[in-house]
Amino acid sequence: GVISALFGPLKYGILPDHLTLAELPSGNALVEMATFIAILLGTIAGGIAMYGGGHLPGFATLIVSFAALSWASSLMIPKTGEAAPNLTIDRNILRSTFRLLAELRRSPRLWTNGIVVSWFWLVGIVMLSALPSLIQGYFHGSESVTTAMIAAFAIGIALGSSLAAWLASGRIVLLPTPVAAVFMALFGIDLAYLAWSAVPSMEVLDWKAFFSTATGLRVGFDFTGLAAAGGLYVVPAFSAIQAWAGPEQRARVIAAVNVLGAAFMASGALAALALQAMGLGLPFLLGALALGNAIAAVLIFCVMRASALQDFLSILFRAFYRLEVSGAENLKRGGQNPIIALNHVSFLDAALAMSLLETKPIFAIDYQIAQSWWVRPFLRLVRAMPLDPTKPMATRTLINAVKSGDPLVIFPEGRLTVTGALMKVYDGAGLIADKSDSLVIPVKIDGLEQTPFSRLTERQVRRRWWPKVKVTVLEPVKLAVDQNLRGKARRETAGTALYQIMSDMVFRTAQRDCTLFEAVVEAAERHGPRRIVLESPIGKPLNYNALLTGAAALGRKFLPLAEEGGAVGVLLPNAPATVASLIGLMSAGRVPAMLNFTAGAANILSGCSAARVTTVVTSRAFIEKGKLGGLVAALSEKVRVIYLEDVAKEISLIDKARAFMLRRRSIVRRSPDDMTAILFTSGSEGVPKGVALSSRNIMANLAQAEARIDFGRSDKVFNVLPLFHSFGLTIGTLLPLVSGVPIFLYPSPLHYRIVPEMVYSCNATLLFGTDTFLSGYARTAHAYDFRSLRYVLAGAEPVKPSTRMTYLEKFGLRIFEGYGVTETAPVLALNTPMYNRFGTVGRLMPGIEARIEQLPGIEEGGRLWVKGPNIMLGYLRADASGVLQPPENGWYDTGDIVAIDTEGFLTIKGRAKRFAKVGGEMVSLAAIEALAADLWPGVLSAAAALPDAKKGERVILTTQQKNATRGDYQVFARARGVAEVMMPSDVVVVDAIPVLGSGKLDFAGVTKMVQERFAT
Repeated sequence: GVISALFGPLKYGILPDHLTLAELPSGNALVEMATFIAILLGTIAGGIAMYGGGHLPGFATLIVSFAALSWASSLMIPKTGEAAPNLTIDRNILRSTFRLLAELRRSPRLWTNGIVVSWFWLVGIVMLSALPSLIQGYFHGSESVTTAMIAAFAIGIALGSSLAAWLASGRIVLLPTPVAAVFMALFGIDLAYLAWSAVPSMEVLDWKAFFSTATGLRVGFDFTGLAAAGGLYVVPAFSAIQAWAGPEQRARVIAAVNVLGAAFMASGALAALALQAMGLGLPFLLGALALGNAIAAVLIFCVMRASALQDFLSILFRAFYRLEVSGAENLKRGGQNPIIALNHVSFLDAALAMSLLETKPIFAIDYQIAQSWWVRPFLRLVRAMPLDPTKPMATRTLINAVKSGDPLVIFPEGRLTVTGALMKVYDGAGLIADKSDSLVIPVKIDGLEQTPFSRLTERQVRRRWWPKVKVTVLEPVKLAVDQNLRGKARRETAGTALYQIMSDMVFRTAQRDCTLFEAVVEAAERHGPRRIVLESPIGKPLNYNALLTGAAALGRKFLPLAEEGGAVGVLLPNAPATVASLIGLMSAGRVPAMLNFTAGAANILSGCSAARVTTVVTSRAFIEKGKLGGLVAALSEKVRVIYLEDVAKEISLIDKARAFMLRRRSIVRRSPDDMTAILFTSGSEGVPKGVALSSRNIMANLAQAEARIDFGRSDKVFNVLPLFHSFGLTIGTLLPLVSGVPIFLYPSPLHYRIVPEMVYSCNATLLFGTDTFLSGYARTAHAYDFRSLRYVLAGAEPVKPSTRMTYLEKFGLRIFEGYGVTETAPVLALNTPMYNRFGTVGRLMPGIEARIEQLPGIEEGGRLWVKGPNIMLGYLRADASGVLQPPENGWYDTGDIVAIDTEGFLTIKGRAKRFAKVGGEMVSLAAIEALAADLWPGVLSAAAALPDAKKGERVILTTQQKNATRGDYQVFARARGVAEVMMPSDVVVVDAIPVLGSGKLDFAGVTKMVQERFAT
């Protein structure tokens, strides 16, 4: 055992080549445990071998055998190459040894930590050497007691080493070392006292009898505690040595520490012998060793006091908040003077930031907060500079401090969030990053907003004293600022660039690697299973428990409707039962195909064919109230139709009990990349296409929306958009569902008189709609009906200035216009309170790549192509049933002509394809013309779109067919199962339709002719 202890330090030589800096504390803890287990086993084996005088030839054989095993095990050490290939080995052992020590001495912190580690080995050798005499001479224990104490020593080392690794949490934390030295002193003093007060006795106690006495238990506790404190003492110190020593000199540094440790152990052994020769017994030796530990604690604390506060904070967050840090290595990639930019969620943020850094940074804090009485004492412990927006010189001081090489911690929002989301980013913070030419390291804090130290109310977040805290450190980035800008323009651009970085950080750190079902379950756990999430005009509100229970019960009944990964049609209105059915299908591993019940039987059946839907789920009550009996009859000829009412009758009490018990467990486990929902294009091109979306696509779009819109538990969404619409499904339902925001579902957006009253009654704060719907609500709503609304978000068609002015003047609300397509799940761009420009559809969402393809004849802008995590898996077409056709290289062609200005605002100029947007629905002019050609074969017909005050656009069909009427077209189209949206507003008979020289229709000429005819 003594030999193992002497050569134990050699074990550290293999660590640096196999462990990263973050793994050093845990790696050293494992090796400490292995070392003392080896000591334990060696001592036990040696005791057995020498029992009763031993057998000399057998003992010699064991020695040789262990030597051979040691050599064989050394061959298993992986080769790592030479870190210092030009190093010349001095074969003069004494000279090279002194040179090693001299090199170590040249680095004060390495030398200091080398002495700290060596003191541990001195204490270890003295305690292990004194152990047999102490147990047998003072406490009258047998050899079995000595062996038990050695076992306790090994276990204590293991516990202390593990605790040290846990407290370090992937960084170098030295505070446990002096604290552990104090405990080593206390346990040592108690052992010395017990030995000094021991009563002589001739009785020899075995381990059972020994530990049955109070003294025996106390000795065992002290010895184990001393060893645990030793493990806690040495791991941080030696981890620091390995981290601070450069790769080219690490082996020599460790060798020098080994030499220093051997010298300390030899000195300790000689000192113990000298004390005994002077007639001083073991109690005096133990007392002297305890005093040495106390002195060591004071000296170590004095040496490392510069990092004591940071180490304390690190341990505090690790122990009480279970701190988890991702990307800590990025803190070292920002250079000497990075700017660490954090979201500001609580008063603990600065302390958390300090715990993450190894050096003391400068903190830029709000001037008003710095004046608070409770803040001033803490400012004496850190380097802080108050940031006053009204004093430009304060900003210049911070810029100069960063330029001089100091890292800066800054909260770009300038204040604690009161929304739970990213708030305004001050231009001054961006200017500091720009002028100092430093890299910005974005850091996201999650969890501290739940503590009482935040400014969020109980309505906004569930309060907890000790929530789990997660910190994500992203890669350093450089602010993208045009170097030609000057003055106010440069300052604003820098602020915008910093906001973009922080917004991207929120998006990138959001949870996306999960299925939608798992996201709903996680939301239930985070916001409380009894939180109300779904309301409607009829029926009781549903909380998460009821929703998940209903989904689990329905999901098991849905299993036979399709094979795993197969599609099941959903023909249901906006209602809580519809949402439960969707979640149930996802839990069952089936894919809900959202059918547009306004599209007509032909288009619906075409979509079913494209997605291989053989079963459609609907509701009798919905069919009766919607007068859709004819539609269901037509569908029943091709697919199986089942009713939720019938499924509900099959759910027994046992099924309900099992559903409640297993509500948080997915029935069929699926991957986030698997298809999770199918939406359909309007079918206006003649054949509807299925748009296949994965959980990752939808979760990415939800994260993009969360990064730009501040909403939370205190909000309520009024969703009137149908769930077969991508906006109604993703943003109107799934986004609030996974965010803990209640949803009020209303079945029809066309009830212009009822909707405003329902918004008023339920106190909704978010309303989604199209220009057509919003203008309809404005005409009938009382000026006070929308008093509770914070956001009105519009999409699907351009918002007319008249609609915008009505909402401003009548309701005092801004309409935030956005842009999206089903294929992008759906949001691509959005205006927000922070960045809003009328006439545009806002800035692109974070994580979206865009490219503009120039087209002939278009001077401003071009065809928009996009790429990102929210882009669909692919199309499902009726002519290739069930075959997924992904976008080429991940790029999706929107078919829209857009322009993007220097500030990133996107303006839609027109559409590359010949489409009209009627009431928010895309209508293909080519499809209308094709139907006209079938009705009036051999006759030219052409369609054009004109602006419409109510529906956005209307379609005019021109034809050379004599006596053609709109009524003839409607009868023919309905017989084909064509949707009403495909009907032209007018059919105009003309003498001749413009034709190009190539024989193709002159669409520009057609449009001009129609515009002139309808000019009045």
